[in-house]
Amino acid sequence: VPLFVMFFWEYVSTDSDNSFAEFVDTSQRSSEMTLTEQSSAAEVVGIPQENGVKKHRSSLPAPMFSRNNFSIWSILKKCIGLELSKITMPIVFNEPLSFLQRITEYMEHTYLINQACSCTDPVKRMQAVAAFAVSAVASQWERTGKPFNPLLGETYELIRDDLGFRFVSEQVSHHPPVSAFYSEGLNKDYIFHGSIYPKLKFWGKSVEAEPKGTITLELLKHNEAYTWTNPTCCVHNVIIGKLWIEQYGTVEIVNHSTGDKCILNFKPCGLFGKELHRVEGYIQDKNKKKLCVIYGKWTECLWSIDPATYEAHKKAEKKGGEQRKPKQNEQAVKSEEDEEDDMPEVQETVQVIPGSKLLWRIFSRPPNSSQMYNFTNFAVALNELDKELEAVLAPTDCRLRPDIRSMENGDLDNAGKEKERLEEKQRAARRERAQTNEQWRTRWFTQGMNPYTRSLDWLYTGGYFERNFSDCPDIY
Repeated sequence: VPLFVMFFWEYVSTDSDNSFAEFVDTSQRSSEMTLTEQSSAAEVVGIPQENGVKKHRSSLPAPMFSRNNFSIWSILKKCIGLELSKITMPIVFNEPLSFLQRITEYMEHTYLINQACSCTDPVKRMQAVAAFAVSAVASQWERTGKPFNPLLGETYELIRDDLGFRFVSEQVSHHPPVSAFYSEGLNKDYIFHGSIYPKLKFWGKSVEAEPKGTITLELLKHNEAYTWTNPTCCVHNVIIGKLWIEQYGTVEIVNHSTGDKCILNFKPCGLFGKELHRVEGYIQDKNKKKLCVIYGKWTECLWSIDPATYEAHKKAEKKGGEQRKPKQNEQAVKSEEDEEDDMPEVQETVQVIPGSKLLWRIFSRPPNSSQMYNFTNFAVALNELDKELEAVLAPTDCRLRPDIRSMENGDLDNAGKEKERLEEKQRAARRERAQTNEQWRTRWFTQGMNPYTRSLDWLYTGGYFERNFSDCPDIY
């Protein structure tokens, strides 16, 4: 998520009446960077045109803040037994993006959708769609900052002429928190839409986010529709130690036109971390015949290969492994009472089986990514704003949120104050609606039946890009 996710940090409620002001000491500023480093990190590239296409910025206005003086456990230990969506986290754990912008990161590898549109072979189309589904969660790696929770009615739009799409999203529900999105190719060859509602579980040392909501991709030229749900995301060491993320679970991508399916297994890291980040699965036809095998890592790359070749390789690998049995004391079993879940050392790169075809490889991150919340190049540009764009945006667009803007500009004090003001304004609006029995009305999406899964979904009603924003709510 995607998306989007799709993790604990996404949906800690902004509507909580719990106050943890004692933890929001916004005077803590990173003192670990030199002035030169801060100046370098704060350099913002302008928005010039290159061959008629808008160039996007390559850096944030200010470097991220240090979180060394804050403990998530100091907050969570006071909330044992409470619903996680009722907990307010200190703003220092945020990243300067709304969750609606985070969802938009699904579109970073849009070329895979374009590739699927151009394929005449349905198996190759499914391969491209599977690669796109995996790429949608790739930006989550090392992104342990919490996006800002969208306010009810908040929106985000993104038009990327260089990537050939336009995108719009809206926060359609606050309890439960649901974000709906819609995107289309500028040449009208595909529609990509869905809604996200993560279900949270706190396991003591980790927080697990099981994504709810259907993701749908329609390839209009081929009259095909694919649906799937993202894997479960787990954030480890929320009490003590270094935060790290893993994705696990089965993702089933269904082609509703042909009956083909792609079943992908995002593997949990396991006791010794051997399976960390690994993805393995296959494409089958409507008769359950395996057509190809897919393997790789969601943090790195994805490959496909003929099933017979893959099975032969596995047998040879297993036979070689049996010849070398590990010594009894070669690896120590980790105790359940260990204070932290150490992230396993990242294994060697994906071992490519001869005859494999590369489906997708992750883009490299900017060299100063660690100073910018581990953002990708795509993420760095999501909150940029110039006067020309500001003039046409909906007043509910999260680029206009003062708390996110302040945090991006390095003013954590003002960001905290603005966040508190917006949350109180949202609570006051909800109380006023309750007194008059007024129901909240979404602006760009409506709840209806997904025509492919026959389940409830949030569907785009159209009209956003006609830019009639006269009846948009005042949420900022």
